[in-house]
Amino acid sequence: MTQDEVETAAQGGGARWRLAMLVVMGLLGAAVLVALIVTLGNANRQRDRALELQAHSYDVMILARTLSGTIARSEASLGRYVISGDKQLGQLYFDEWLLAGTQIDRLDRITNDNAEQQPRVDRLRAAYESRGRELSLTALNTSYGKNGQAFARYYQARKSPTLAEINTTLDTLIAGERALLDDRTAAAMGSVERSSWVAGVLAIFGVLIVLGAIVLGWFTIRAVGDRATALADAELERERADELTTAVAAATAELRVQEAKLRQIQKMEAVGQLTGGIAHDFNNMLAVVLGGLELARRNLASDPASVRRHIDSATEGANRAAALTRRLLAFSREDSLKAETIDAAALVAGMSDLLDRTLGDAITVIVRDDAAGGCVRADRVQLENAVLNLAVNARDAMNGRGTLTVATGTTVLAAEQVGRCAAGDYVTITVGDDGCGMAPDVAERVFEPFFTTKEVGKGTGLGLSQIFALVQQLHGEVGIVSAPGEGTTVTLYLPRAAELVALPLPTVPIAMVEPIAPTMPETLQILVVEDDPRVLAATTGALEEIGHHPIACDDPLAAPALLAANPGIGLIISDVLMPRQTGPELIAALSPLYPHVAVLFVTGFAGEVNVAQFGGHEVLRKPFTLNGLERAVVTAMATERRETNHPIAAE
Repeated sequence: MTQDEVETAAQGGGARWRLAMLVVMGLLGAAVLVALIVTLGNANRQRDRALELQAHSYDVMILARTLSGTIARSEASLGRYVISGDKQLGQLYFDEWLLAGTQIDRLDRITNDNAEQQPRVDRLRAAYESRGRELSLTALNTSYGKNGQAFARYYQARKSPTLAEINTTLDTLIAGERALLDDRTAAAMGSVERSSWVAGVLAIFGVLIVLGAIVLGWFTIRAVGDRATALADAELERERADELTTAVAAATAELRVQEAKLRQIQKMEAVGQLTGGIAHDFNNMLAVVLGGLELARRNLASDPASVRRHIDSATEGANRAAALTRRLLAFSREDSLKAETIDAAALVAGMSDLLDRTLGDAITVIVRDDAAGGCVRADRVQLENAVLNLAVNARDAMNGRGTLTVATGTTVLAAEQVGRCAAGDYVTITVGDDGCGMAPDVAERVFEPFFTTKEVGKGTGLGLSQIFALVQQLHGEVGIVSAPGEGTTVTLYLPRAAELVALPLPTVPIAMVEPIAPTMPETLQILVVEDDPRVLAATTGALEEIGHHPIACDDPLAAPALLAANPGIGLIISDVLMPRQTGPELIAALSPLYPHVAVLFVTGFAGEVNVAQFGGHEVLRKPFTLNGLERAVVTAMATERRETNHPIAAE
């Protein structure tokens, strides 16, 4: 054999040796891996079993504590039932006691595998049944009105050994389960330690195998070097990305600061527009009021006939101011809507005269009805104001001369066909003009609060915003079509409601009949609670004018003393928002003490007080007339008498 052949054979033998070593190392590694899997699987099963047993013990202890709480609540309800005689509390005691019985049954089921706990559960059940017989006698005496015996039995039952037996048995049961839990936990920890020892031994063999693999892994050194180079490049890229992220964050923060400054500037501009517009409107109304009163004062002696005309003019100006306040409250959503079913076409037709007077002779108003009796659920006054606002805006867009079209109709919309509307039937109210129209950027902003194209002091910017808020409250949408020189058309899409039932027309127009207040059968003693001295004086004066005896109270905290000193008071008239205590809070405190006294709330701004907190009592809105006050007093008294005579209330 030549030298080359010997070297070739040696190299072949070395290769076979390395291959054999790789095979052996692979087999050993597989064996170690299988052993580790088996060991860890066994450890996991033991751990899961221990966790199940622990959970079972916790369930037993929690159920025992829950049972103790249920029994305590049941006995507490029985005690309140014995004291108050309230049957609802008696029913609560009975339900809680039955619940305790079901909890004992469940405790029996989940401890049936524990021979030590079963006798304790049996003792607990016997004590529960004995305790139930004692408490049932107390409840029975209370049900038959034998309160003396019920009190005696209840206090005797509180000292009964059955209660101590129940508590002692529950404590013993919980202690036994806790001891069992400690044993199970110790056993589980021992199993985990054994599994950990075996896993450690196998891990040592695995480390030896890995070391052998490392000896054979020197072939991968170059690849590892290349990978390290790639990782370094990736780290540089990550640092560049971090720098870019920091720069973006700084720019974003600066943008937010500038945006906040811009928003503050816009807010101040909007407040200025709002103040100027409201001041302009109120100055006009106050001019009418003050001018009418001044003329009435001058003509009081010389021309009494004209006094009434001037007073009517002043009253109209005050009503317009009240209407503006109502629109502001509606815009802020503080004034609750009084929804009713309205025939849209009839509402628009009834506004024809109002539109003619408001818009002037130079505006031709065309009313078209394509609604075929379509009805909506809305606040009539708010909806009329919306149509009137649209008409006034159209008049301004036409410079006081042109044609205004108000049309009603019906349509079926798909979901989000107009804005975010839901799919369904809608009634439409369309107001169109042939005025100057608007550019697209202006049309997009017309419904923004305080936005107006009028001169400073000539508008509040609330009109279209109020319309948008109203339609949103009614779950409808608003559409607008406009172009410069082609006029503007605004369409209100309101969900269609059920049709109105046709009623015979009255023989006399309702608008010409003065509302007549129902007659009050007796003179009332009325407690008036109002923190504003001027409003308090006006209200008491009005009550005296309609024949009642008011008792003034300028502090709600003084009302209980006045009620106690005047037992003849039959009605409380209270403001809603007062500094020291609100009206609903005052009535909530007084109603249990004086359930026979009727209540009338008077408010001009409900604010954050929830309408539900009025408790079903009559509410009179400011400003009000004498007739309105008298009607509200009669309604409040009638409501109180109906509730007093109601069978359930009498019971």
